[in-house]
Amino acid sequence: MTSPRETKQRWNPSEIRAARRVALAPLLARRGLRLQPLGEDNFCVVAYDDLLIKRSYWRWPSRNREGNAIDFFVVVEGMSFAQAMALLTEVH
Repeated sequence: MTSPRETKQRWNPSEIRAARRVALAPLLARRGLRLQPLGEDNFCVVAYDDLLIKRSYWRWPSRNREGNAIDFFVVVEGMSFAQAMALLTEVH
């Protein structure tokens, strides 16, 4: 079942900025993904080989991809923008 927030079609710029900045490590850990600490606030997401996260940013060297928290859920997890925003605005 979708939440009312997930069906929202428009978010204001401040909501989008806040969603981009959500810290990924605690959120991914709560979602059951195993993180390997690498030091200096960097983590490797074990399920995705060499995908690295730091704060609200990620980088996937083997796939030449990178982005912010919204991009992680859209590009890596395959969510729609609306699903990613719903998840990230719930957390924030």
